[in-house]
Amino acid sequence: MRVVSLNPTTLGSLPVYRADVLAPWGVDAFFTSRVGGVSEGAYRELNLGDHVEDDPTHVETNRRLLARALGVDRLDLPRQVHGTTVVTVSDLRASHPRSADAVVSDSSAPAVVLVADCVPVILVDPDSHRLIVVHAGWRGLASGVLESALGHLRPESTVAFIGPSISQDTYQVGPDVVDAHELFARHARVDVDDRFRLDLRSAAADLLTLRGVDASRVYASSEVTDGGATFFSDRATRPCGRFAAVARWT
Repeated sequence: MRVVSLNPTTLGSLPVYRADVLAPWGVDAFFTSRVGGVSEGAYRELNLGDHVEDDPTHVETNRRLLARALGVDRLDLPRQVHGTTVVTVSDLRASHPRSADAVVSDSSAPAVVLVADCVPVILVDPDSHRLIVVHAGWRGLASGVLESALGHLRPESTVAFIGPSISQDTYQVGPDVVDAHELFARHARVDVDDRFRLDLRSAAADLLTLRGVDASRVYASSEVTDGGATFFSDRATRPCGRFAAVARWT
């Protein structure tokens, strides 16, 4: 896993953090932040999640702001359930909402998932001209969401980017989580009171390489969600909003 910094920039009027490392493969990939929307309180400002008890009119406005910045008429988002289902952007447009945790695009139509500590993974296969944006919490990783996503790509030609998510220093879990996947124990350190600190990012990277993605083509952002200052963090503040992981072909 090669750690790189995101590029703080703007998309239209919205501040975003761009994964420039994917640009050579013809992909525009970025993450929204807390800034640029109309939500208030714990959801300040650009909350894009409609399931976290924020004012629905604020969420609708925020989604319109991102859609406008992307140059599309609306955001096509899945209903995320910590599962392994993969859908295409056209699936979402034809039947909304659809339960899924990974979204495929083979065009300039943006693939989008929402996160707040869970691991956003962007998979790019230049050979098949497909990219997939994945929402991967511990349940999704344990259930095989990355394996499901890679089933739509050629792992040997895939480039992966792991976006801002919770760090090992902050992510305290119980033995039930560590036992959920044999790989988790390799990425957990013992903490107090029979608890552990789990490195979800490294676990995700390990899963990718075990499924055929070249380790030299697995990147991760140096930025994390800890504290919730730049990106929403469910561990830092509950309730909280959700930020977006977005990728599209240019």
